[in-house]
Amino acid sequence: MTIADRAELRGVRRLVVKVGSSSISGENAGKIQLIVEALAEAHARGTEVVLVSSGAIATGMPYLALDERPVDLATQQAAAAVGQNVLIYRYQDALRPFEIVAGQVLLTAGDLENATHRSNARRAMERLLGLRILPIVNENDTVATHEIRFGDNDRLAALVAELIGADALVLLSDIESLYTRPPNEPGALPIDTVAPGDDLAGFEFGSVVVNSVGTGGAATKVSAARIAAAAGIGVLVTSADRVADALSGAQIGTWFAPDPDARPQLATGTVRAASTAS
Repeated sequence: MTIADRAELRGVRRLVVKVGSSSISGENAGKIQLIVEALAEAHARGTEVVLVSSGAIATGMPYLALDERPVDLATQQAAAAVGQNVLIYRYQDALRPFEIVAGQVLLTAGDLENATHRSNARRAMERLLGLRILPIVNENDTVATHEIRFGDNDRLAALVAELIGADALVLLSDIESLYTRPPNEPGALPIDTVAPGDDLAGFEFGSVVVNSVGTGGAATKVSAARIAAAAGIGVLVTSADRVADALSGAQIGTWFAPDPDARPQLATGTVRAASTAS
């Protein structure tokens, strides 16, 4: 089904939700419970839910006695190997009272570029959803290299949504909506809706940022939302704190309306990012 407005999120058949590292690690680790409760409520309504979760490296950092995100690839891979295990345990522990089982799915960019791997990933996730398992997807940081990384999990979430034919994608961030310029600057205005073909070149979303726990930013969310919307998938960008409201169809965040003339990109095997200004 194609949904035209965020109000329809409550009744979608299949939904992908993405959460970033800063929302579920460090002092925000307790927010996993908040997110899981919202996902469980949607699951109970019959929605097939896929969670794309960053946070493996950030979660693994304390176990490696690291105070900030490592810059060398080998240490990133080591932190991810430790952190992914802990992260999935935390999700499953939070899901247990709802009698929902999580399934771990780790992907690389190469998996979605290769037709056979892409087909296998789609088949596995379809089976998990058919069994009422909640797939938790992350980039396979332990084996990914700088040259073949997705770059950020916002784009991974958009491609996963397209891969499984999701009806909607919700990108959770640290702020309630996107703004015309960084929200701490004078004159910044919230963006309610982005229609297909809207020119966003005049807005200042900023470049990709790397903080103490992860990568991403407003620009990556715009790019990812464009990818999904071009494939006919409606996208909501909002705060992780408002996840329950978002999945209930509240009028919050920034809505990217799906393109009625959708042109799926995964059919050709491309995983390149879309332009934020297109």
